[in-house]
Amino acid sequence: MDVELRHLRAFVAVARRRSFTRAAEQLLITQPALSRTVAQLESALGVRLLDRSSRHVELTSSGTEFLGHAERVLDTLDQAIASARHDATLRLGFSWLLPDPWAQQAVRRFEESTGASVALARVDDPLLALRRDTIDIAVVRGDAALPRQVRTVHLYDEPRIAVCSQDSDLARRASLDWAEVRRWPLVVNTVSGSTGPWSWPEDWRPGHILETANYDEWLETVAAGRGIGVVPDVVRRRAPHSALRFVPLTGAPPSPVGLVFLNGAQPALIRRFLDAALPAAQE
Repeated sequence: MDVELRHLRAFVAVARRRSFTRAAEQLLITQPALSRTVAQLESALGVRLLDRSSRHVELTSSGTEFLGHAERVLDTLDQAIASARHDATLRLGFSWLLPDPWAQQAVRRFEESTGASVALARVDDPLLALRRDTIDIAVVRGDAALPRQVRTVHLYDEPRIAVCSQDSDLARRASLDWAEVRRWPLVVNTVSGSTGPWSWPEDWRPGHILETANYDEWLETVAAGRGIGVVPDVVRRRAPHSALRFVPLTGAPPSPVGLVFLNGAQPALIRRFLDAALPAAQE
């Protein structure tokens, strides 16, 4: 049997921690699986590396000597991987306002753990950018249906808020109920908007829809008093506009935030980014 990297990593983890239990926790595998892996290594080498006869795991003389060699091999490999990944770049697309502090935390964790970098790309249509291979993964908001070939990972939900022109009658109200939105002309960003006709049951949708093709068009159309909009509350904090007024929205379902990507595009980097992105979403 050939000695594989998994054998070396298993042995080094046990040798460093002097415990199969703690080493299994570190490697995120079961203790029986770890014991089998170390036993396979000892069988392949034809020597006993660990003394399991005592209450605590101890290295044999052969194990002590082998540990130094194994650590040097793994250290060299880790350096080679870090060096190679230093030139790797994950292209993160977004149509408007990256969520904070999630974005900063996720990018920092990813870059620190992989040595790769994240390139931020503002795109009007994240799904089109994925298909054209100009980005690898994208942040999307809202509850619009997505194509089957697109994989979605939910991060968290944002509260919604209504927005209108400063001259609108709505600007003088203390709040707006979700059920009342359908009575107003609704300005919708059809490409990357978080709220649209799809956000209501078909028989309860707003009757007057004004369509725009991107966030900037949507913003200026609302500011011009052509209708009202519904956006995540983050817009009030991150994108103030002198001609707009934000009105609390009651009874509205939250707006989901997620990551989308196509299968097969830099799968290793995407998996590592998800490893950084999901914990950041819980903080």
